[in-house]
Amino acid sequence: MPPSGPAQTGGVRVGQGAGGGDRNPAPGRDDRDTSAQDEQDGRGEQGRPGRWPTSGPGRFTAAAGESPIQGAGGPVRRYRVLVERDIGQDADAVAAVVDEALGDPRSWIASGELRVQRVASAADADFTVYLATPVTSERMCALGGLSTERYTSCRLPGQVIINLARWMEAVPDYGASLAVYRAYVVNHEVGHEFGELHESCPGPGEPAPVMQQQTYGLDGCVANPWPYLDGARYAGEPTAGT
Repeated sequence: MPPSGPAQTGGVRVGQGAGGGDRNPAPGRDDRDTSAQDEQDGRGEQGRPGRWPTSGPGRFTAAAGESPIQGAGGPVRRYRVLVERDIGQDADAVAAVVDEALGDPRSWIASGELRVQRVASAADADFTVYLATPVTSERMCALGGLSTERYTSCRLPGQVIINLARWMEAVPDYGASLAVYRAYVVNHEVGHEFGELHESCPGPGEPAPVMQQQTYGLDGCVANPWPYLDGARYAGEPTAGT
């Protein structure tokens, strides 16, 4: 893929646009250029050794089939799940994790104002969830003017772009399992797609709002991947920016 070219999905160019999401570099992280590397050593769930590519071809495979409609009421927001090719991740398996996160009764469907369904056809989808390598995700996010420093994930209009490195290893000192972090990053970035902005930690020891930028630290809160707790919307104070 040309260095300045947009990522592609089976020959279809990823659209441009501005939007919200986690887009600032993590404080103190090593920002050395790794674009020449095909792979780097990483850490898997709970410190298990793992390897995954830092860059990929910029082309994607869509998960097959569709999910049931999840939620009690409201319009159906339909989404696709696409996974970058040749990165060792199965699109259907990734889609199952996304489906579980968005279909959980503590997720956005708890509002009773929207429902969700995964579909296979681009024509039927309102938005797309991508799993992409750090280099590819940074290029995709940059099309909308966002900088992730290859570290975090982002959302552009109609596009939720999840960084493979975060998907595979979460973040240091998160204090919860990789499964919890994955549910968080899905609900956080899809929350932006649903119009939600960033929020702050309400206080030490409290659950972190799902729209808190938990990737950059919990600020005394406890990891939480859900926008609804005990049947009620759980939120913190709005923070500056998106």
